[in-house]
Amino acid sequence: MAADSATFPLREAIGLLQRDPARAEALARQRLAAWPDDADALTVLGAALRLRGELEAASTVMAPLAEAETAPWTALFEWAQLRVALGESRQAAAPLARVVALNPGLGAAWRLLGDLRLIPGDPRGAQQAYDRLLLALIPDPRLRQPATALAEGRPEEAADTLRAFLEREPSSLPAAHLLGEALARLGQLQPAEALLAHCVATAPNLLLARQSYALLLHRLGRPVEALAELDAVLARDPANTRARMAKAAALTEIGDYVAAAEVTAAVLEDFPDQPHGWLVRGAGLRTLGRADEAVAAWRRSLALDPDCAEAWWSLANLKDYPLDADDCAQMQARLAGEGVDDAARSLLHFALGKALEDAGRDADAFAHYADGNAIQHQSRRYDTDATTAQVLRTEATFTPEFLGHRAGWGAAAADPIFIVGLPRSGSTLVEQILASHPRVEGVGELMDIQQMADWAAGQGPLTELPREAIRQLGLDYLARTRPRRRLGRPRFIDKAPWNWLHVGLIHLMLPNARIVDVRRHPLGCCFSAFRQHFAGGFDFAYDLGDLGRYYADYVELMAHFDALAPGLVHRVIYEQLVADTETEVRRLLDSLGLPFDPACLRFFENRRPVATPSSEQVRRPIFGEAVDHWRRFEPWLDPLKAALGPVLDAYPDAPPQSGS
Repeated sequence: MAADSATFPLREAIGLLQRDPARAEALARQRLAAWPDDADALTVLGAALRLRGELEAASTVMAPLAEAETAPWTALFEWAQLRVALGESRQAAAPLARVVALNPGLGAAWRLLGDLRLIPGDPRGAQQAYDRLLLALIPDPRLRQPATALAEGRPEEAADTLRAFLEREPSSLPAAHLLGEALARLGQLQPAEALLAHCVATAPNLLLARQSYALLLHRLGRPVEALAELDAVLARDPANTRARMAKAAALTEIGDYVAAAEVTAAVLEDFPDQPHGWLVRGAGLRTLGRADEAVAAWRRSLALDPDCAEAWWSLANLKDYPLDADDCAQMQARLAGEGVDDAARSLLHFALGKALEDAGRDADAFAHYADGNAIQHQSRRYDTDATTAQVLRTEATFTPEFLGHRAGWGAAAADPIFIVGLPRSGSTLVEQILASHPRVEGVGELMDIQQMADWAAGQGPLTELPREAIRQLGLDYLARTRPRRRLGRPRFIDKAPWNWLHVGLIHLMLPNARIVDVRRHPLGCCFSAFRQHFAGGFDFAYDLGDLGRYYADYVELMAHFDALAPGLVHRVIYEQLVADTETEVRRLLDSLGLPFDPACLRFFENRRPVATPSSEQVRRPIFGEAVDHWRRFEPWLDPLKAALGPVLDAYPDAPPQSGS
């Protein structure tokens, strides 16, 4: 910069940028008329043009300056913001890295860098950047050391220092905010909540503290409260990407998929070049039944990143969408290439398996399914013996005497309907049928019962859990699920398939709840699960032997409760439902105390959101092709047959020795 550049009113020009970019531009041009190489003036001019929407002109001004090896951080930061404004946010990451290296105290750069890590699906990297933002904004220099410890992944050290600081200065809100963050990282969620709630109540305009509070509320399973806090943040800071992404997640948690899709769409308007953003957008559109738009979103993701394995699997997982020969060739080429990690490799195998299956190449399809499953099985080990042991413990606990002594202990409400079984059993179809009844709402697959079972297990033997604790579990479940019941109907469905393991606990805490077990032929059900790449959970599904053992354990425990409490569980046999739908639907409704409604037979007209892999299948009339589809692959199912043992021959009943 020229020696007399101080004559340029830099501070005045920068101050004018947001409220009067035209005036800032005029000042910059006035300076550049005399000193055309002045970096400060060029940067102000570029920023003014960007803010006025003249993006190409801004790019022409900024490119030579930003691309120079000696570019100042001010020019690099403006260049990064310009790339984002041009819809080229992925090109902003490199200059931003140089910015924070040159000026690590620039909070705005850390915030943008965090956004550019969050949207592509890198929450850990995003958190690191957001921690640096928090460090940059700490007003008290005495708090920089614990803030640095937090940012560098040492939350315990940060917490110790902050506790000592707050003993001396208990009114310090920045210290309370930092300690809340540190405790949250350490898993101490309740004290973290108390600290962050105090910050928000004392200083409502501390947006970062309020945002931290909202994120913690969501983590605590309180999405409605989290949404209120996020809306307060966004009212003051509408472009806050982290808050918008958290809001989309919270809306999804309560089943408001329409609003979540709107938030995601707004984020993509700001970051249209992010492949992962289009992946998320596609998933939301699929849940809403907008399959054509979902396909377009996933194709957009592939256009931005042809190697995006998640997009290929998303297309294949649409079930009714055929991948063509060119798609297969692209996936094969990617598999044969270098630098493909195991996660992507597994997804590509599953997608290719589906495409080749559609093409009738069953042997090749099974080979790809086997390869994809082998990768998952290696990284997501399932302990078959642990599940069997849990079943045996449950059977030993739930005896006629145990149940008789505790009859009526739980909460009396009859609102919940639990659909249990195995994934890919037809449970989504049964849920869709019931959710088409005017008195019933489907709220998806909830984790609440699993979390309550985990809590109960931590208290010691279930035999020692007192009456009031069991009743409180039922009341807590009703309270936790209330925000998801958005239609105001008297009954609702929790379709978490793994809840078959907790049928006994459900009956204790909610004795008037109804339980529906959806059962499909073991080879059809298990092979369908073997073809499915699950986003999480279901670790038993990646090995045919594990699948068979899991299915057999499930049949064993259900048979135990059939004998212990006849009528507690109503069973729907998938093949019978397909063969005589009306009869089976009437039986099902009778078991639930619901009058027959013809809408249940027109379930495919119900446009409710469906988030499972069967989302498109339940939006069409019942079809019988899936019943015997597994027979095409029977030559490769011997390990599954061996693991199933007598369960296979006894289907649809349990083998005689089960439940004994």
